[in-house]
Amino acid sequence: MQTNAPTTATTARPALYHLRQLDGVRFLAVALVLFDHWMAGRVDLPLGALGVTIFFVLSGFLITRILLSSKDKLKDRPNGGLGKYLKIFYIRRTIRIFPVYYLVLVVLYALNEPPVRKTFGWLALYATNLYMAYYSVWMGTVDHLWSLAVEEQFYLFFPLLLFLVPRRWVPATAILMIVGAIALRYVLYRARAPWFIGYVTMPACLDSFGLGTIMAFWWLYQRERFQQVFQNTGWIWLSIGLFIAVVMLTKIVPAVPDLQGWQGHHNIMSDVWERLAASLIGFFLIGRAVLGFGGPMKWILENPVSQYMGKISYGLYLYHNFVFNVYHTPPTHFTLRAWRRITDVVPLLNSSYIFPFMFYLSLTLLLATLSWFLIEKPINNLKDRFSY
Repeated sequence: MQTNAPTTATTARPALYHLRQLDGVRFLAVALVLFDHWMAGRVDLPLGALGVTIFFVLSGFLITRILLSSKDKLKDRPNGGLGKYLKIFYIRRTIRIFPVYYLVLVVLYALNEPPVRKTFGWLALYATNLYMAYYSVWMGTVDHLWSLAVEEQFYLFFPLLLFLVPRRWVPATAILMIVGAIALRYVLYRARAPWFIGYVTMPACLDSFGLGTIMAFWWLYQRERFQQVFQNTGWIWLSIGLFIAVVMLTKIVPAVPDLQGWQGHHNIMSDVWERLAASLIGFFLIGRAVLGFGGPMKWILENPVSQYMGKISYGLYLYHNFVFNVYHTPPTHFTLRAWRRITDVVPLLNSSYIFPFMFYLSLTLLLATLSWFLIEKPINNLKDRFSY
């Protein structure tokens, strides 16, 4: 049965059933990140940033959809059911996110991974992005954990905010999130703060989550509007065009020198507007996938490979940076040493970058698969005991 089939506005609000094509969207998002981190220098596009932003919009949609549905279900309980509302949400989030995350940290600490040893407390508190912002430094093999920190920090305040805000004010709240995030990035840009502060801090990412919130509100309570907006795939192409235009203008508009000496071509387009343009791609792509794509896009999102990759996308994202990252992996890293030994036996594999790329992908897939079946899936099944 097609779980993405559209529902008319007169139909009762749906249960929180699985939206199949969103697993395909997860696959596309994580593929953009992996491609960027393994192909940087060969493709000069901010594909990794686009992939992460799509994840933020998707999180905003799914979390808002869950929280508003839970709030509606519990509203007749004493005190509005706030205690159970928060308890169930945080238990389910903890079951899904924490076990494999902390296992990875402990293993890397035991293996004496330098950035993990140095910043273990920050990592354990999901404060990677705050460390980066405070010390104006990147963190090597744990760089990518900044986005997980952003999501966890968002989860700290958003459930309570959404419970306290009357339903009719939810769209206005989301708009404030969007405008506030853009304004914050602009203030940081004008203050000549290091560009990555506006990239990794949670408040500067709220336009992505805000768009996801609006999408969830329409899906739950204004289904006709949801269908009217997202059934037209032209909006996806328009948002892609806008993103390309922002990227091109980033290269055309003169760069603003970073006062801390950070390298890179940065200006108002990259530091203020790029995330909004990327968020709009996520907004229209996810909305259309919720209704259900047809044709070739349906196959891309629903074929078994995309579905499986989407299912293990958390592991793919979590492990890939430890397997290889063109920005920081040293020649002495175990994956590069292993690759050199393989190519000593089969020199032909050095003839094209596609071969090491597939090597990194195979290792990451192996780790993510073992993680899913041995750790994540068994623990994730415990969520059934804590239903909304």
